[in-house]
Amino acid sequence: MNIQKLNSSVSPFAGISFANNSFNKSGISQLIDNELGIRVKTIGFDYSEILRNLSNVFLSGGGVIEDISTHLGEHLKMIPGNNVPSPDTVLRAIKELSTPNTSFKSNSGIDYDFNINTRLNRLNIKALLHMGQLTANHSYDFDYDNQVVVNNKYDAKRTYKKNKGYVPGIATIEDKIVYVENRDGNANVKFEQDGTLTRAYELLKSEGITVNRSRMDAGSYAKDIIDVVAQNSKQFYIRANKSANLFEQITEISTWESVEINYKNYEVASIPFRQFFEDRNYRLVIMREKSDNHQIDLFTQDTFAYRSILTDDWNSTEKEVIEYYNNRGTSEKIFDVMNNDFGWKHLPFSFLNENNAFMIITAMIKNFYNFFVAIVSKKFEGINPTTRLKRFVFRFITVAGKWVYKGRQWVLKLYTKQPYEQLVC
Repeated sequence: MNIQKLNSSVSPFAGISFANNSFNKSGISQLIDNELGIRVKTIGFDYSEILRNLSNVFLSGGGVIEDISTHLGEHLKMIPGNNVPSPDTVLRAIKELSTPNTSFKSNSGIDYDFNINTRLNRLNIKALLHMGQLTANHSYDFDYDNQVVVNNKYDAKRTYKKNKGYVPGIATIEDKIVYVENRDGNANVKFEQDGTLTRAYELLKSEGITVNRSRMDAGSYAKDIIDVVAQNSKQFYIRANKSANLFEQITEISTWESVEINYKNYEVASIPFRQFFEDRNYRLVIMREKSDNHQIDLFTQDTFAYRSILTDDWNSTEKEVIEYYNNRGTSEKIFDVMNNDFGWKHLPFSFLNENNAFMIITAMIKNFYNFFVAIVSKKFEGINPTTRLKRFVFRFITVAGKWVYKGRQWVLKLYTKQPYEQLVC
């Protein structure tokens, strides 16, 4: 086998030029600078340039900020007019966008740090509205969860999963992250969650977004949290925790209906819910199935496994309530995407507040990726709006190309038969 080396500036990541162009043409760059302000000129890079180049790194398959110099910087610099900052410049800018932590004291006298970054969360929502991914004066379904982000940073604490890290509260609408609030890893997920949810709901409302249905797991099953959710949602669905009081009500159920959900047979029933609220028309939807080990349940003294959902929805059948709640798996998938595709597995800073700024910015980048891949999917076979990033990099970003100056303009020459030209407008 003979090898000939060509001394030519051909990039194997030429597809990133289209993402870079879309970032600018969509108006996101201008929105970022309008919302965050112009950085001091002596610093050399605007926030829009920094966020655009950071998005280029992840959309090219990079995993950490340092990839901007070690692997991808020379290819990003080939794009005409694209000023590429150093990793230190990117890190410094993200630190500038961080906010001081807020400390909350528990009833037992322990202080827990939360990081509330309204400025970046608002920018994220405005970007979603600007790109048409959300529409003002429209009502959406809202999911909330606390996700363990495992790390060994300086201020990481031991979580309920017995590892060190943070446990941020994350709100999503469909496949889009709309709010991130970082918190100490050792803080109980119920602690001050009513405040986190209030801030998320109010920020959405201030941008014209209202909530139709809210959906949450048992980490939100507490009176003060339910109050906030009910006040800010037309309907809600929250997994109920096991308790002696709850199972006392369940044992009084005399009629069960058989249903099939995801090819499994269950028995379902509904009862009025009175544990926290005597004066509200809340409903507890219960499903049960024979336990695999046939052990007697401590509370019910039978061999069934029980799960319950608290809701104010009396119009849907039990099966409809359960199936709707089970669909929250879509929002949980987002955490896997953020960890593996957009840098949450490798947080760049030592402190909770700075990492929160990074998490919100990378959530914005993930939302932009959703926007861009939807455009590409209309022209390219084998790419759809839900394509994961790795597949997208292989099928779209990794294409050999070279920028040449011809006829007083820059022309991108691509070595492919794929319809990239259809993306130019």
